[in-house]
Amino acid sequence: MQTKAPESVLIAEALGGNHGAFAELIKLHQRYVFTLALKMVKNREDAEEVAQDCFVKAYRSLSSFQQQSKFSTWLYRIVFNTSMTFLRKNRLPTNSIDDEASQLQLESYSSNNTGERVEKQSKYQYLQHAIAQLLPDDAAIITLFYQGEQSLEEIGQSLQMNPDTVKVKLHRARQRLKVQLENLLNDEVKELI
Repeated sequence: MQTKAPESVLIAEALGGNHGAFAELIKLHQRYVFTLALKMVKNREDAEEVAQDCFVKAYRSLSSFQQQSKFSTWLYRIVFNTSMTFLRKNRLPTNSIDDEASQLQLESYSSNNTGERVEKQSKYQYLQHAIAQLLPDDAAIITLFYQGEQSLEEIGQSLQMNPDTVKVKLHRARQRLKVQLENLLNDEVKELI
């Protein structure tokens, strides 16, 4: 049985020229890098492009990673910056339903109870739709905190903000998310009546 090397070992090996070690780092973080990019650029193909650019940038600047924070925090800062640059270059907003369909397929395999699965899918769709309506900064903070399970300090490092500022921004993002969900659900209730 092969055990996984810790990130610090993989980083050291990658810095030493071991391309396989960097490939392992990519495997560890590719799903979340893609998810965060998708939350920000809101299009599957663009998110794939951004994620690929992020890993190229990470590889090229790996020697600048000083290991004072977690690798994921450093990497997600690259994702955030790359996504924001992409959005500035491409101002036209687009939405993709592929990410929702993929998530629904994953959830259908994980749950045997049809009623429970339908309820989870419905909640997931409303939540994803509401997050998609947020500004990219708000969507990034919500995603990093809830899906990335990062602390306020880690998010602050990623976004180069004071943790107290992140706390305020997270609170405001939650409020805006709540408004978006209320609007979505209100519209749904109106359609049913």
